[in-house]
Amino acid sequence: MEPQLASSGIAHVWTQGDAVTRTVALALLLMSLTTWIIILWKALDQRAQRRQAKACESFWHSADFAEGLAKLGNEPGNPFRALAMEGREATRHLLHKDGQARPQLHDSLDLSDWVERALRNSLDDFTARAQSGLTVLASIASTAPFVGLFGTVWGIYHALLGIGAAGQVSIDQVAGPIGEALIMTALGLLVAIPAVLGYNALVRGNKGLTHRLNRFGNDLHAYFVTGARVTVGGDAKVLPMKKA
Repeated sequence: MEPQLASSGIAHVWTQGDAVTRTVALALLLMSLTTWIIILWKALDQRAQRRQAKACESFWHSADFAEGLAKLGNEPGNPFRALAMEGREATRHLLHKDGQARPQLHDSLDLSDWVERALRNSLDDFTARAQSGLTVLASIASTAPFVGLFGTVWGIYHALLGIGAAGQVSIDQVAGPIGEALIMTALGLLVAIPAVLGYNALVRGNKGLTHRLNRFGNDLHAYFVTGARVTVGGDAKVLPMKKA
C-alpha cells in the first residue's frame, strides 16, 4: 500500500498521463492564473476608485472648479475626475465658451439634456471598463469543474483499460489509478471556487462604485444646469464655486 501511495499524486498524474491528461492539467493551470490575475487587477482598481470617491465631498468645498478638480486627483482612469471634466466640456461647448461661435445642431438642445447626455456617456464608459474581465471570470467559474470532470473521466477510462489488460483486479490496482483520476475533478473545483467568489466580490464592488458615481453625476448635473447642488433632502444649496 505504501509504495502505491508514494507514487500517487499530481506529479504522478502528470508523468503517467497521456497528452489529453496533460492538456487538461495545463488548461486548468491557465484558468487559475487568469483568475487570480483578473481578481488582483480589478481589486486594485476598485481600491483606488474607492479612495478617489472619498474626495468627492472635498470637491464641493472648493473655491472654484479648478481647485475642485485638483482635489479629485489626476490619476489616470479616475472616473470621478473624468465625469466632472465631461460635464464641464459639455457645458462649455453648448454655451460656446470653447471658442466655437458658429451655430451647430446641438444649439437646439436643452442645456439640461445635453449635460445629462454627456454625463451618462461618461458613466457608461466607466461601467464598460469596470465590467471588463468579469465575463472571463464567469466563464472560468462555469467551465472549470467540467474541464476537471473530463480529465477525471478520461483518467478512469485509461485506468480501467490498464486493469483489464493486467488480467488481475485488486484494491491496490483500482484505488491508485482511480484516485489519481479524481485529482482532476479536485483541481477543477480549486479553479472554479476562487473564480466564483472573486466574481461576486467584484460585482458587488462595482455596484457600490457605480452608486457613488451616479450620485456625484446627479450633483454635477444640478451644478452645471442651475449653479447649485441638490442635497439629500431635495433642497438646492448654492455653492461658492464659479461655473466653468
